[in-house]
Amino acid sequence: MAALRSLGYSKEELSLHGMRTTASTRLNESFNIRPDVIEAQLAHKGRDAVRAIYNRSEYLDERRGAMQTWADYLDGLREEELTLKRIRQT
Repeated sequence: MAALRSLGYSKEELSLHGMRTTASTRLNESFNIRPDVIEAQLAHKGRDAVRAIYNRSEYLDERRGAMQTWADYLDGLREEELTLKRIRQT
């Protein structure tokens, strides 16, 4: 949260739960990523709490791919916004 606040986002503008909700929704709706992988990446604990504590490598390769997909998606949004700003300035 400190990183978000240092970027100037207030509690009213952005929260971790809001970010998690957005990521979960977009990843589930728009990309071919298994829901179990998304939930594991977003830190939802499994039914077996002891197993969840010790097994942090579950779906690791798929989770890396999911996070790269998310990063690419966010980069695309940023590029679209920059393009729109350039268009408005001309």
